[in-house]
Amino acid sequence: MKFRFAHNNFNVLDLERSLKFYKEALGFEESHRLNAPDFTLVYLSDGGQTLHELELTWLHDRKKPYDLGENEFHLAVTADDFDAAHKKHQEMGCICYENLAMGIYFIADPDGYWIEILPQK
Repeated sequence: MKFRFAHNNFNVLDLERSLKFYKEALGFEESHRLNAPDFTLVYLSDGGQTLHELELTWLHDRKKPYDLGENEFHLAVTADDFDAAHKKHQEMGCICYENLAMGIYFIADPDGYWIEILPQK
């Protein structure tokens, strides 16, 4: 028996704001969506570089921001041009933590989820 990663899920308060952020910050595009009466699921792709997707769940009636606890989880992506990515994220004002010794940094999405940015090896 074998398993393969399919997707990760983030719940979002404002779907359009999140879609704009992920497009601008990481180039992620919508691959497909499921619309239901009470919620919408949107799956984001990295353009086919991997099969993994990020699922954004928008609960239509939700008005209160999500409590992410101590935010001890994150998504990690590699950047083929780490310096250009860092500059872009600085300009966007979304860098929330840097570890210069390790050569990595994190950005925060509009709901406070952290995404680790790694240089490509």
